[in-house]
Amino acid sequence: MCGIVGLFLKKDELRPKLGDMLTDMLITMTDRGPDSAGIAIYGDETGGIKITVQSDTPETAFVDLDADLCAVIDGPVTIKSISTHAVLTVPAGSEKAAIAFLEDKGLRIMGSGESMEIYKEIGLPKDVAARFNLREMGGSHGIGHTRMATESAVTTMGAHPFSTADDQCLVHNGSLSNHNQMRRVLAKKGVFTRSENDTEVGAAYISSRIAEGATLGEALEGTLKDLDGFFTFVTGTKNGFGVVRDPIACKPAVMAETDDYVAFASEYRAFADLPGIDAARVWEPEPATVYFWER
Repeated sequence: MCGIVGLFLKKDELRPKLGDMLTDMLITMTDRGPDSAGIAIYGDETGGIKITVQSDTPETAFVDLDADLCAVIDGPVTIKSISTHAVLTVPAGSEKAAIAFLEDKGLRIMGSGESMEIYKEIGLPKDVAARFNLREMGGSHGIGHTRMATESAVTTMGAHPFSTADDQCLVHNGSLSNHNQMRRVLAKKGVFTRSENDTEVGAAYISSRIAEGATLGEALEGTLKDLDGFFTFVTGTKNGFGVVRDPIACKPAVMAETDDYVAFASEYRAFADLPGIDAARVWEPEPATVYFWER
C-alpha cells in the first residue's frame, strides 16, 4: 500500500504555489506510506541540464563539487544544495560526462532534465518535505509518492519517483510480477536500472518506448500489454503527466479537474485543501485506460 499524488497546473499564476499544494497532498497520504517519500518538481528551465544527486555525507561530498565538475567537463557548473541532495546545472552537451563523473564520486543520481528536480528520502512525508523545503518550490506540475515497502528495502534508492530518462519519472502503487523478466528484456536493449525496485522497471519500460518513437500515450498503453501485476502509474514528463491503471484496477485512484488544475491522488482526502475543489469535476480513472495532460 502506497500513496500517490500529482498536480498539473493550467494557469501560470499558480506556479509559486505548486510545492505548497503538493506538500499538503503528500502529507495526507502518510498512513499509506510512512517508510519514505519523494517528489518530482517541474520548475524553471535554466538553459542547461539539471542533475539531481544524493549523498549520505553531503557535508563533505558537496564541497567544491561544482568546481571539480567544471574542470572535468570544461564548462560552467552551478550547484544548489538542499540537505542530502544537490542540483547541478551543466551545459546540455556535457550531461553524459557529468553523470559519469558524479557516479564515480559515489553520488546517487536521482534524475536529470531541463526542468525536473527530484527529492526523495526515507522518513515520514512531513519530515521529508521539511528537510527539502518542498513548500517553497514552484513549477508547472509535479508528482509525489509515499511508500510502504513490499518488494525491496527501505532506502533512498528504493524511494519514488524513479527517473530513467531526462525529464521523465514515475510513481507507482502496486506490484509488478514480471519485473525481473522485463529487466532482462530492457538490458538487451541497452536500458539499465540502478535499483532492484520493480517500479524502476516500469519507468525504464516507458522511457524505452518513448526513445523508440512512441508517444507518452502509446507508452502508457504498452504497459497494459507488456507489464504483469497490479499497478497504478503516474508518470511525469517535461510537458505534463499521465495516468494508467491495470485492467483489474484494485489499487485506489481518484482525479479532479478545474479550470486551474488537474489533480491525482490515491484517495479523495488528498484534495481537501486544493482551491476550488468543491466545484471540481471528480472521477475515478477507468481500468486499462490512459489519461494524460500536456502543454
